[in-house]
Order: sequence, then C-alpha cells, then structure tokens
Amino acid sequence: MIKLLIVDDSALMRRQLSTRFNAEGDFTIRLARNGKEAVEENHAFQPDVITLDINMPEMDGLTALSMIMVERPVPVVMVSSLTEKGALATFEALNLGAVDYIVKPGGTISLSIDRVLDAIVSKVRVAAKARIKPPLRARAARPGFVPRVVASENAPASRTSHLGNGLVIIGVSTGGPRTLEAILPLLPADFPWPILVAQHMPASFTLPFAQRMDGLCALNVVEASRPMMLEPGTVYIGKGGGDMVVSERLGKLTVLPKPENAAYLWHPSAELLGRSVLEHVDPTLVVAVMLTGMGYDGADAFAELKKRGGRTIAESEDSAVVFGMPAELIARGGASVVLHCEKIAQQINAWVS
Repeated sequence: MIKLLIVDDSALMRRQLSTRFNAEGDFTIRLARNGKEAVEENHAFQPDVITLDINMPEMDGLTALSMIMVERPVPVVMVSSLTEKGALATFEALNLGAVDYIVKPGGTISLSIDRVLDAIVSKVRVAAKARIKPPLRARAARPGFVPRVVASENAPASRTSHLGNGLVIIGVSTGGPRTLEAILPLLPADFPWPILVAQHMPASFTLPFAQRMDGLCALNVVEASRPMMLEPGTVYIGKGGGDMVVSERLGKLTVLPKPENAAYLWHPSAELLGRSVLEHVDPTLVVAVMLTGMGYDGADAFAELKKRGGRTIAESEDSAVVFGMPAELIARGGASVVLHCEKIAQQINAWVS
C-alpha cells in the first residue's frame, strides 16, 4: 500500500482526490486542511508521498514544503493554478525539493479537476518512487559570467568541428526545471550553438520558466512561441501546450512552434523535435541530452542521432529524479555517455567549445 497525504484547504478538492485514489485500491489516505496540519501529519502518518496545495490559510504550501524537506523529506507533488503567479510559486517549490506538480484546470478551487484525475494518479505513483533532491540554491548570473569548465572523464575525446553550425537539443520531463537550473547556468555567454529544450510543461508555465532561466543564465533564454531564426548562445524553451520543430527558412535554421501532434504522447515532444533535427541538421553537428522524466519521449530519435554520428548524453540514475527517459535512451544503445547532472554542462562545453 502507498501511504498518501492529501493537503488542500478546499473540502471539494480533498473529497475529489480522496475518492479517486481510494478507487485505485492500493492507497492508504489521510487528509490535511493546511500547511500546519501537513507538517504534523508528515510525522504522525509517515506518508510515502504528499500532494500539497500552494495557496492555503494559516500556513501556505511553500512554507510547509520547506519544513517537510528539513524535518522528514518525502516526495511531494505540488497542486498549482494555471496563473503566472501559480507558475512562479511552482518553480520555487521545485527548487525547495518538490518532485512534480499538478495543475488545476479550473483555478484555485477547481470544478473540473475530474478532467485530470488520471494524470494526477500517474504523477503521484511516479513521485512515490522518485529520488528526492535537497533544496537547490539558485545562482544569479552576472554580466560576463564565463564558468571554468573541465572535460569530463570517460567521454569521447574528439570534438565537433564547424563551430557555430551545430545544435544542442534537450529532452526533459518530471524533475526538469530544477535539473535545467543545475546545467544551463554553467554554459558561458559565448556558447557557440543554439540550444532547444523540450520540457513537458503547460502552456501558461513556459514563458515564466523561460524568464526565470534568463535571469539565472549567461545565455539568452526565450520561449519559442513564434518562428525564430536560431542564434548562437540562445536557449529556446518549447512553448507548452504544443510542439516545436526545427526547419529551414531562407537558408537558415529556424525553430517553429506547432500545435500538439496527436501521434506523440508528451508535449512539447522531444521525439518530434529530434526527428525534425535529423531531417535538417547534420547529425555530427548535434549534441542531444536526455534528462530526468517518466516515459520514453525522444529515446528513438536521440538513439538515431547517435547512430548517425551525433553525440548524446543520458542523465545517470544517481541524479535523475525519475530515470525513465534516460533509461530508455540507454536501453536503445543511444547514449554516448551517462553522466550525473552536475557533469553534463562540462561535457557539453568539452564537445562544443
């Protein structure tokens, strides 16, 4: 049995969530109405996983989360609204140690939560088995910030030629925002290639996330919400609620946002991005990085890139919050190297610089 603590100030939300999880048959459930009760129940009930609302009276979710992670760390899935404010609070929660988040489709007290109950159950099951990371201290990039990087050990010694013509692509899902915060700020401002990131995320979250990352990185970070010519030293975050592909316009590589392609399960799709890169970019000029996340999105395309001469990195099980996506790439023989997330920026620089 999985011991689940549901924390929400809305009686309706508590009832809807508890009813759905009770129907699963393998959850033991306890309820809490605010952050104060959550902290108390974390000790008394000893849950395996917690769903934690952000906006609550007496003690909010972020305060409760910070106490939980200090007193008795446990996988936590935040319950957020679709607003920009909700997105910013969610990113802060992920930095404090939350594993994932649930977005209420209808606002703070959602009457349409039943539309996403299956996804909530899936996220909670994954979170219950996820690796908990200690709180991440965000670093502020400073003008001219150029970190010292050293080539990682046990990696291919050769470097990619034709600097300025290559491309880095990243596929990532559960646990991705804080993992990206541990990688992208370590890339220097004069990084010579564009970087495209397919991070599974709702449409209202990707712009605040891009803005947050832009403040942390020496690189420029933007949301790919419209067709854009790819520029060196720029990170393009695929707009949530859709997909992103690479194409060619007027002889230049361009990133294009697309409506969700129903042939793919996750969005923005890393698989679709990888397929478009195979079509338009010399694979020997591609570095593909597979980070934490459940499922297999991007594994086939990234493995094909490696087969055609590209270089690929899979995040190691030691650092991945959820080892699903990197494990799938490794299983397909698609990883040039398998690295802890703290060494990935070094390896990218070693291949591209």
